[in-house]
Amino acid sequence: MSSEPPPGSGQQPPEDDPFRKQPPPPGGEGSPYGSQPPPPGDAGSPYGGGSPYGGGDPYGGDPYGGGSYPNDPLAGMPPLAGSGKRTLARIIDMILVAIVVWLLTWGFGVNEYDVDPDKVEYGKSFTQSLITAVLYIAYDTVMISRSGQTLGKKWLGMRVANLENGSTPSVQTSLTRAAVLWIPFAFCCACVWTAISGGWSFFDKPYKQGLHDKAAKTVVVSLN
Repeated sequence: MSSEPPPGSGQQPPEDDPFRKQPPPPGGEGSPYGSQPPPPGDAGSPYGGGSPYGGGDPYGGDPYGGGSYPNDPLAGMPPLAGSGKRTLARIIDMILVAIVVWLLTWGFGVNEYDVDPDKVEYGKSFTQSLITAVLYIAYDTVMISRSGQTLGKKWLGMRVANLENGSTPSVQTSLTRAAVLWIPFAFCCACVWTAISGGWSFFDKPYKQGLHDKAAKTVVVSLN
């Protein structure tokens, strides 16, 4: 059986991606949990009749389209990372990039945080916002598309994965995720947008996604 998703199902992850979900062994029942007996219920489903959440995959059902996995797309993935841990990793990343932004803007005499109203210059404020957005988006896009991890996520044992198949997000997916998270942050509503987009994962069910994850169809899983 081919391990590739059917045409039109999204990104085709590379065969050597160590995090990509693997198809079930030939001749088995298709359970990603090996030889462990299924819980009580429907013998054909490890969840007793479909997704444990009752609604299947909100992005279109079984990502492989042929029953290779149960309707829950998280089957075969590590557990979802806690929202508090994700928040701490995001704070670490923000501090790291903010240091670079400060050094660059200080070197060019651009200071968005001048509290003297007589010295505020819109051009300088916009320039720093633009630098901030570009650096945050570039940082997130490059790091996530390479390994699924920013430095904050790596240090705290987490990674971003495609909800569809568990693989490392592509550059396009990573860029979408980063743009939704950082463009509003840099230009208009930093604190409010961070709280809404990132804090969404505290209440989202069943995948604990922030708004940026929903836009990119990704989840954050724990490696510890």
